[in-house]
Amino acid sequence: MKHLLPFFILIPMVINSQIVEINGTINSEFGILSYASVSILESKTGTIADEKGNFYLKADLSKHNTLFVSFLGHISKKFSLHDPTIDLQNLNIILQEDINGLNEVVITGTLKDEFVTESAVKVNVITSKKINSFLPSGGANITEIVQLVNGAQEVIACGVCYTNSISINGLEGPYTSVLLDGIPMYGNLASVYGLNGIPNMIIDRLEIVKGPSSTLYGSEAVAGVINIITKNPQEQPFLSLDVQGTSHKESFINLALTPSIGKSYGYFGINWDRKSDYDDYNNDGFGDDINLGRFSIFNKWKMYRESKKEFIIAARYYFEDRRNGVKEYLKNNNYKKIRGDNKIYGESVYTNRFEIFGKYEFAFTEGFELNYSYSKHDQNSYYGTDYYEAQQDIFFSQFTLDRKYGKHDLLLGASIRNNLYDDNTIATESVKNGIIINKESNQFIPGLLIQDQYKPSEKISLIGGLRIDNYNEHGFIYAPSFHLKYNPGQWLSLRLNIGTGFRLVNLFTEDHAFITGQREVKILEDLNPEKSKSIIFNTNYIYTGLSGSGNLDLDLFYTYFSNKIIPNYNNQNFIIYENSDGYAYSKGISGALNHTFLNGIAISLSFNHQIVRYTEDKNNIKSLYDMEHSPKWSGGLNLKFPINKKWSINSSSNYVGVMRLPTVYEMDKNGLISAEPRKTKSKPFSIHNININGVVKNKNEIYFGMLNVFNFRQKESPLVGYTDPNYNKGFSPFFDTSYAYAPNHGREIFLGFRLMIDKK
Repeated sequence: MKHLLPFFILIPMVINSQIVEINGTINSEFGILSYASVSILESKTGTIADEKGNFYLKADLSKHNTLFVSFLGHISKKFSLHDPTIDLQNLNIILQEDINGLNEVVITGTLKDEFVTESAVKVNVITSKKINSFLPSGGANITEIVQLVNGAQEVIACGVCYTNSISINGLEGPYTSVLLDGIPMYGNLASVYGLNGIPNMIIDRLEIVKGPSSTLYGSEAVAGVINIITKNPQEQPFLSLDVQGTSHKESFINLALTPSIGKSYGYFGINWDRKSDYDDYNNDGFGDDINLGRFSIFNKWKMYRESKKEFIIAARYYFEDRRNGVKEYLKNNNYKKIRGDNKIYGESVYTNRFEIFGKYEFAFTEGFELNYSYSKHDQNSYYGTDYYEAQQDIFFSQFTLDRKYGKHDLLLGASIRNNLYDDNTIATESVKNGIIINKESNQFIPGLLIQDQYKPSEKISLIGGLRIDNYNEHGFIYAPSFHLKYNPGQWLSLRLNIGTGFRLVNLFTEDHAFITGQREVKILEDLNPEKSKSIIFNTNYIYTGLSGSGNLDLDLFYTYFSNKIIPNYNNQNFIIYENSDGYAYSKGISGALNHTFLNGIAISLSFNHQIVRYTEDKNNIKSLYDMEHSPKWSGGLNLKFPINKKWSINSSSNYVGVMRLPTVYEMDKNGLISAEPRKTKSKPFSIHNININGVVKNKNEIYFGMLNVFNFRQKESPLVGYTDPNYNKGFSPFFDTSYAYAPNHGREIFLGFRLMIDKK
């Protein structure tokens, strides 16, 4: 009898255990997904599919309930193991591509490759798939693309030449650092005159970090960082051609080739834009939008090395001819002959820019690499009769060494940045023995970086960092930061990001108002660096359900500025700059819901509420004022509706709430200034776009749609002083271009075609 005892013990175990074999293949709508991940959620059981997408594993139905399948850049799927309609021995799983980028690998937050869900620093991702879904791909540029990011907006600095910049959380454009492949190249002059020349054609994705990132990227990274990741040559078709035309007589041509030399792969792209149209719906005598000719060449090589270490080198040349003004200035390209004319007003900006940048991983040791860049920016421009000429050369190199010690991941870095700047304004003038001489600005900035990422457990990640930069005019500047990420559950993340930022102000490359109107500039003292302290709390929840998957995201943010330098426009004849004894702050809350259904329908809903204020001293009394061009509320809604496997209808809508505007005064027909200024608060508005795209023969695509569907235009002219009867239009001493807060160019229809030829 005692020999039968083990038998009777095993009987209930065998009865309760229901081991089954699970077989299947994993594909996307475009083909096999090699090496996808397959796991049982209730256990540590899991496997990786082979190169043909096939997988096999076992499950115990008495203990396990859910099969989970995932692949980078695609929507994860869950399957009930107890669903009688599912054949577990012959699963054919198709994953939809995720346009919201929840599973992307990012580098911006820590200078290391990490999944976006694992990064202790909150990183927003805008994939090329999402860009092409909601924007006309042929003509989209970086300033339009970032408007898909919650809390980011385009800020227009001039109502004639429509120079623009990118604002994050209500802070001015120069507070945002724009990177190419993780390398800072777009400070100062290029932050105003270079961003429009980055075409969608070269962009693989955008990585956006809100809040100060000076610990990693130095000056300008005060409001946040926008990292433009360029396309990997190995992953692109051999040839792609994107041609687009619009109802505003604007045309775009984008051509790209991916040649190879041996085992090295290249990407060569040409971008050409042209617009020559004149509309004046607001009857102020000036064009409602710019005319331009734009040309850029981009070349990137991923060099093969026996060591398998990365060696990337890329270069780009960009030229833009931007102009606008009265009709006579633009007619028959007259501007080329009369730039600087004192009777016919116009603004003409020629921009030439060259960049070279890349990355080199050393083979003699692990984790040691060099990032490098050089950019040369030349601007030649007229604003009426005012001539502005500027040159800027920026050299940058940074060595980093990554070392792991137990649960610590240590990053050490040393950088050198040399910024040479010269122009024909008082910004680069000095007085010696009573004689005014030109003095080129030369900022040589060595820096050191240390960062430690510590993971005491699977649920907790801590990052502490410090950057020390030495400026020849300001000495040492320190930028510490701290980041904490805690995962209470597998799909819930809590992040706390604390950091400091600093920024050297370059007024004549950042504040467009000093040359686009007739005001005189006064700088009352040497301007010291602006400094900031910031804290951001983020919670993010990824879920599967509602016939799909998605995420909920919420940010609370607060940034405090000391020595905030704000131009004073209170006097109609002057713009006055000086160091502030007060302070400024930006605080608010933003949230987003992204959800993609299994049938491919996707929705992104976001909102942003911010209060951005600064103190101003009047008669020894400090008062708080709202920052100009910072809307208190903004939001967005993106919808993607697949018609079938090849066609989809996509709509995007942006809402911009009330914002404070500059104080400007109208003039009457007698040339007298009105006693009361224009309204200093804007009206809220929204812009709606529709993009329809589809795949035709051989994976080629056609797209068409409409921008600004409801034909919204700013009601008031962005200009004042243009009615002065005592001067030719635009030449009044009271002429001002700063009252631009919304689009003026109205409804626009576009049509485009993308041709792609794969590698053999």
